[in-house]
Amino acid sequence: MKSDAVKTGMQQAPHRSLFNALGLTEEELHKPLVGIVSSYNEIVPGHMNLDKIVEAVKLGVAMAGGTPIVFPAIAVCDGIAMGHIGMKYSLVTRDLIADSTECMALAHQFDALVMVPNCDKNVPGLLMAAARVNVPTVFVSGGPMLAGRVKGQKRSLSSMFEAVGSYAAGTMTEEDVKEFENKTCPTCGSCSGMYTANSMNCLTEALGMGLKGNGTIPAVYSERLKLAKHAGMKVMEMYEKNIRPRDIMTSEAFLNALTVDMALGCSTNSMLHLPAVAHEAGVELDMELVNEMSARTPNLCHLAPAGPTYMEDLNEAGGVYAVMNELSKKGLLHLDCMTVTGASVGENIQNCVNRDPQVIRPVEDPYSQTGGIAVLKGNLAPDTAVVKRSAVAPEMLKHEGPARVFDCEEDAIAAIKGGRIAAGDVVVIRYEGPKGGPGMREMLNPTSAIAGMGLGSTVALITDGRFSGASRGASIGHVSPEAAVGGPIALVEEGDIISIDIDSHALNVLVSDEELEARRAKWQPRTPQITSGYLSRYAALVTSGNRGAVLELPKRG
Repeated sequence: MKSDAVKTGMQQAPHRSLFNALGLTEEELHKPLVGIVSSYNEIVPGHMNLDKIVEAVKLGVAMAGGTPIVFPAIAVCDGIAMGHIGMKYSLVTRDLIADSTECMALAHQFDALVMVPNCDKNVPGLLMAAARVNVPTVFVSGGPMLAGRVKGQKRSLSSMFEAVGSYAAGTMTEEDVKEFENKTCPTCGSCSGMYTANSMNCLTEALGMGLKGNGTIPAVYSERLKLAKHAGMKVMEMYEKNIRPRDIMTSEAFLNALTVDMALGCSTNSMLHLPAVAHEAGVELDMELVNEMSARTPNLCHLAPAGPTYMEDLNEAGGVYAVMNELSKKGLLHLDCMTVTGASVGENIQNCVNRDPQVIRPVEDPYSQTGGIAVLKGNLAPDTAVVKRSAVAPEMLKHEGPARVFDCEEDAIAAIKGGRIAAGDVVVIRYEGPKGGPGMREMLNPTSAIAGMGLGSTVALITDGRFSGASRGASIGHVSPEAAVGGPIALVEEGDIISIDIDSHALNVLVSDEELEARRAKWQPRTPQITSGYLSRYAALVTSGNRGAVLELPKRG
């Protein structure tokens, strides 16, 4: 056992004395030590139930012959952090979570791990840690929130943000907003649409690191407690078979995850997180693959914000495995990949039928023949930019309009809510990238304000920042290179015509190369907005959005 390094032999007598201080018995020390990484806290609605999930995992581990020991991971609520300096501290926690979990797991020599995340950065952060530590590991999330109901319709957090925009436009009263406020988030759990948290929990199933239902069983269902117990049991089976994360998270597994991503219509944040997790697993996931995968993968689901269905509906329809079974009919998955069930992908999904073709379209009758995400390139994004194609109104798939340029999110929101953005405009928000923000803030407030003002089908938004999974419309993010390093988005001027052609994967500013070079010669880097603390260190180490915003030491010499 790996844990023998801290519990076996005369040299480890001091270590054992400290285990005695924890109240562990000799019988417990003779068993494998299983770290339970708990993301529980009392500020994130998706995490307030994780104490119960953790207790269920502990029971499962103990029943299967392990000794469970809990340690924590932090979590930020993106909804509460949205629209102010707090959002700069969201993406950056992904690496803090990975780093701190690596430290705890290796410092204490755990034999195996069960990861208990739920929200946006915890899932990829713990996947990154799992790949680094590479001991047998199983994931079990806290589960999605049930959809709210307002005036007889299902609603979610994106509806709430858009209600604020509608109030600013004068189309909704304060009483209407209050009703949304009280009803859109009715239970604990990760917000109820196919936003980033639920996207990543579903993709954890597709990668093979979570059990069936991990992404879709609602947080308030007792079935999730049973899932957590099974996760605890399963990690002991992984330990006995010595199946490790890098045996599961192979290049083929990441291709499966990308394929499922396209079919589900996941958050564009998956285009940051999948490359980052792959990087830790020793797999390079080239963004150029995305359009190739999208071209052959049908989009089968339109969950909120792209459509009127929610995670509870996907669960009832058969969940992620039912989507994967549909995809397998066209030979789109690598079915021989190993998973934490101890069986292959093909074995896992073979009997998982689609129980609701209105929620999961049959592969013969998809929403579209192409996937939910597209990568764009052009003189405005020489590396790449990303858009959730499945949430774009058909009339905005191709668009030209004048640039309305803002150097931060707050200025853009003031202009939108002040009625200074007109139909046809292209809102450009820059210096919000990984380095420039720093922290690559999500632009849910401006996209929701655009939708709430009735401009969702006529106004595009382009940023070197990123978008919440709750954003919809022609929202193009991750523009790389970002403005802070002199990317072309820094050279755009008010009134420049921007051309968007999502079907052709093109994003251009209609300015001559000579004019762009003349502007570049006069461009000066923006003064850093934050010069101390963790964010300044993050800005010094973070790479571009098209590389997953991974951290990298500066090159010497």
